[in-house]
Amino acid sequence: MDAPFTRSLRSLAGEGSRRAFGTLASIAVLLAVWLAWFLLARVSVYEASIEGRLVVGALAHPVQAPSDGRIVSFHMALGQAVEAGEVLAEIDSERERLEANEARARRAGIAPQLHALDQEIRAEERALAEAREAAGAASAEERARERETEAAARFAELEARRFRTLQEQGHVNELDFQRSQAVAEERRAATTSRRLGAARMELDRRARDRDREVRIEGLKRERARLEAEESTMAAAIGRLEQEVERRRVRAPVSGRIGEVVDRRVGSVVEERDRLGAVVPPGALRVQADFLPADGLGRIRRGQRGRLRLEGFPWTQYGSVPATVAGIAAEVTGGRLRVELDLDSDPGFPAPLQHGLPGTVEVEVERASPAALVLRAAGKTLARRADSR
Repeated sequence: MDAPFTRSLRSLAGEGSRRAFGTLASIAVLLAVWLAWFLLARVSVYEASIEGRLVVGALAHPVQAPSDGRIVSFHMALGQAVEAGEVLAEIDSERERLEANEARARRAGIAPQLHALDQEIRAEERALAEAREAAGAASAEERARERETEAAARFAELEARRFRTLQEQGHVNELDFQRSQAVAEERRAATTSRRLGAARMELDRRARDRDREVRIEGLKRERARLEAEESTMAAAIGRLEQEVERRRVRAPVSGRIGEVVDRRVGSVVEERDRLGAVVPPGALRVQADFLPADGLGRIRRGQRGRLRLEGFPWTQYGSVPATVAGIAAEVTGGRLRVELDLDSDPGFPAPLQHGLPGTVEVEVERASPAALVLRAAGKTLARRADSR
C-alpha cells in the first residue's frame, strides 16, 4: 500500500508544479501585455473648457430701448419668429403725437391763406396791368389834344402877327388887333395848361402804380412768410413723426428671439436699456472658453472635440461631436476663446438650438499611459517643491 500512496503523492506534486508554472506563465504574459500597452498604447488626452455653449454663426443682434420712457406695448417671447422691421415694443410717445397733430392743424390752415393771397396778388397784378394800359391810352389821347392845342396856338400866333402887320399898315383897327392878341394869348395858355395837365396826370398815374406795386409786394412778403411758416411746420411734423417712429422698437434682422429681458407694459426704461436679442438664421457653432494654461499651444485647428450639454445627461444623450475651427489670438479676461464647427450630422437625439450651455472637451494629443504617469508624477513633485 505504501508504493501506490507514494506514487499518488508524486503525481499530485507534479501536477501542482505544472499548475504553478502555468499560473506564473499567465501572469508573465499579462504583465508583458500590460507593459506593452503601458509603453506603446496611445490614449486620447482631453482638455475641458470652463464654459461652452451653442451659438448661431451670425452674431445675435441686441434689441435696446431707443429712448427714455414708459413701455406701452411689448410683443417679445422666447423663440418667437420675427421679420426685420417688425414692431417688438413701443415707448410712450403721446406728447409727440399731440404736438404733431397740432402742427398738422396749423399747417392745414396755411393752405387757404396762401390760396387767398395768390388770388389777391393776381387781381392786383391784373389791375395794375389794366391801369397801365388805360393810362397809356389816356396819355396818347392827351398828347393828341396837346398837339391840337399847340396847332391852334401856332395858328393864333400867326394870326396875331398878321394883324400886327395890318394894324401897322392901317388896314385893321386897334380893336381887331387887340382881339387877335387875346386869342393868341389864350391859345398859349391853353397849350401850357394842357401840358401841365398831362404832366400831372402822369404823376398821378405813377403814384397810383407805386401804391399798387407796394400792395403787391406786401402781399408777396406775406405769402413768403406763410410759406416759411409752412416749411417750418412741415419740418416740425417730420421731426415729431421721426421721434414717434424712433420710439417703436423694431426687429433689427429676421430670425428668432433668443433673449427677452423681463419687461412689462408700464415699465419705465432708459435709453439703451437691453430688452432682448434677435438671433438671425444660420449654422450652429460651438463657443468655448478655456484656461490659457490648458489651451495655449495645445488646442489647434482641426482637432476633434465634443460638447456635453447641460440638462441632457451624456450617459443617455451622448455628446455632440465637433471640430476646432478657430482659436483667439489673445487671452481676454483670463480666458481663451475657441470656436468649433459641428459635424454635418451630429446625430444628437435632442433638438439643438442657440444658447444651450455645456462643457467642451478637445482632444489635444494622444500619449502613452507611461508618459501620462510620468507627467502626473512630475507635476506632483513640482507642486510639492513649490509648497516647500
